[in-house]
Amino acid sequence: MDAAAAFARPLPTPGLRRLGAALGSLVGWAGIRARVARDNLARSFPERSNPEREAILAEHYRELGRVFLEYTQLPRLASAPEVEVVGETPGIEHLHGVIGKGAILMTGHFSSFELLAARLARLNPVDVVVRTQRNQEVDARIARLRADAGLGTLRAEAEIRRILEALRRGRWIALVADQDAGRNGSFIPFLGRPASTTLGPARIALAARVPIVMGFPTRRHDGRLDLEVEPPMLGDPARGEDAALDLTRRHVERLEFWVRRYPAMWFWLHRRWKTRPPLAV
Repeated sequence: MDAAAAFARPLPTPGLRRLGAALGSLVGWAGIRARVARDNLARSFPERSNPEREAILAEHYRELGRVFLEYTQLPRLASAPEVEVVGETPGIEHLHGVIGKGAILMTGHFSSFELLAARLARLNPVDVVVRTQRNQEVDARIARLRADAGLGTLRAEAEIRRILEALRRGRWIALVADQDAGRNGSFIPFLGRPASTTLGPARIALAARVPIVMGFPTRRHDGRLDLEVEPPMLGDPARGEDAALDLTRRHVERLEFWVRRYPAMWFWLHRRWKTRPPLAV
């Protein structure tokens, strides 16, 4: 990552994105995790032709390349002029309404979601919830990038108390919950199949009595990002686990809507449906 960052640093932002797209195409040509992605696409979009799905995958690899190089320049892009990075932000008033009040910002592994989180940190302090990388050197490098971009970092595996404290102080907590949650997850329908999904974000929102606000970045033809922010989601803490399950179903439904609308933006290389539901007795 350090080598890529050094090489990309002098590039203007449009050139950075063009180079990223080229790198992504190279990764696609090499077929890295292509079998997983093709299977995911075929099962999620059986109504689409194979050439249509291949076009989605090709653009997805290009987007991954753009996201990677943007990530290496996260501090620079987080503070760059608005017109250089962001296009339109419909629904931004939903975030203005929770400034200083605490909220969970949710999306999926969708385009440059961490870059948009860093941009939003100029409105209100933002902490991102992440899992620790196995490679300690890479993990430290990523943490420095986030810190230099104005983001706090909280560890998902050990810091629930700190997450709740941050929310009570009016900070925003940014996270994603669209990867396989294993046997401890709840099976929620997603793109036509039950997917093991964590109830964690919903439980935290209910415990802290804060809304979940979902936002989705999409790539413009000129390379900039639009960000659409959806109305806040609230649950009834008195309903306990039923409320957590309902809130989880709702945020998964919204992610599915955006994946179907902009399929090349979502991370198809992950085995999202790896864990299967137990057989009915």
